Amino acid sequence: MKHTHFSIGFIGLGLIGGSIAQSIRRIFPDTEILGFDVDQAALALALEDRTLTRTVTSIEEMRDCDYIFLCAPVHYNIAYLPILKQIIRDSCIVTDVGSVKSDIYHAIHEHHMDDHFIGGHPMVGSERSGYDAANDRLIENTYYFVTPSNTVDPQKVTDFRTFLEDLGAIPIIYTPNRHDEITAYISHIPHVIASSLVNLVASQEDERGMLRQLAAGGFKDITRIASSNPVVWEHILLSNPQHIAEGLRTFITELEQMITAVEEGNAGEIHSFFDSAKNYRNSIPEHATGVIRMNHEVYVDIPDEPGALAKAVTYIGEAGINLKNIGITHNREDNEGVLRLCFYDNESAEQAAALLTEYQYPVYAR
Repeated sequence: MKHTHFSIGFIGLGLIGGSIAQSIRRIFPDTEILGFDVDQAALALALEDRTLTRTVTSIEEMRDCDYIFLCAPVHYNIAYLPILKQIIRDSCIVTDVGSVKSDIYHAIHEHHMDDHFIGGHPMVGSERSGYDAANDRLIENTYYFVTPSNTVDPQKVTDFRTFLEDLGAIPIIYTPNRHDEITAYISHIPHVIASSLVNLVASQEDERGMLRQLAAGGFKDITRIASSNPVVWEHILLSNPQHIAEGLRTFITELEQMITAVEEGNAGEIHSFFDSAKNYRNSIPEHATGVIRMNHEVYVDIPDEPGALAKAVTYIGEAGINLKNIGITHNREDNEGVLRLCFYDNESAEQAAALLTEYQYPVYAR
């Protein structure tokens, strides 16, 4: 940052806002960082760890900020815009971190704030939320959508992009509409499809509950995102209806083509369907960060002898590897191990896989 004194305001200090603020404090320790949040506990934590320079009790106190990050839920961010319009100075840039851009851009245009707005969306997430889940490297090596308005100064876009690069993020510039189209296809629609698959299986459940038990293997993996917060996804779908509806119609067309191929016994069409999907999926980078949060898992075959499972977990603990979760998989249609170990990052998963291999455990990492 070029200024000798730079002031940044955060409206909302949850997982994303808190993590970006912590990154700024680590990279630019002399920056003035102001925080506003209805969650007083979050503010207290951010003051205690010295991420915030100070807290404010009203948004008007952010009038001298150079950047203001809107990190509250979208409808709250929109409600704050009339206040921000009255108090920000001419050089201030307002940005957000929302996964849908259409609503915020419509509101920005209504309030004639286009010259001050550069939308943003870091492609990160976690099963945890709130400031206590934030960390100062969450956006590091992560794609970060930058969606500038049509009239904002190009130099300010360049400066903001450089700022994000300094924080370790990988900014990619798209229009708001293209952003919403991309996230619809790689995040929003997959969540709908995953939930539809779960509901389909649930509709065929029997009185013994066997489908639930048998679905514990690959089916549970491909539908993992169906466990997401339904309130959050209700709001996302209602905020991006055009692209989601269009994508779902395209998906239905593909399914109808597959139904026809199956009914007609068209082996070539069926093969092509699976082959094209296989080739494209295999071209996706293994450890790239995307919109949908990754799981870092290792599967292990456990000998049927006393203490074998406990020893495997003990080896990992003694090596100082942070284990997130463990489970037993009885459905092994993918030829993976019975013990399922989940880690917080890929490095930990790789370390655990190497360690258990040394102890002669058959390991299936992915």
